[in-house]
Amino acid sequence: MAGQPGVAAKFFDALARHKINIKMIATSEIKISCVVSKEEGVKALKAVHAAFELAGKETVEVPA
Repeated sequence: MAGQPGVAAKFFDALARHKINIKMIATSEIKISCVVSKEEGVKALKAVHAAFELAGKETVEVPA
């Protein structure tokens, strides 16, 4: 994240748009970690992957 402004904002915006409640946040210069409820875990993962286009053109399938 160092040298890449807006990464944290994009991360938290992706979760907020999907109305995912963040229970705890930890950040450093190079990473963001957060805790969400178990029920929202897969939804949160998919939201962040979509926001950062981490899957490319492939569909991300996460077992529930």
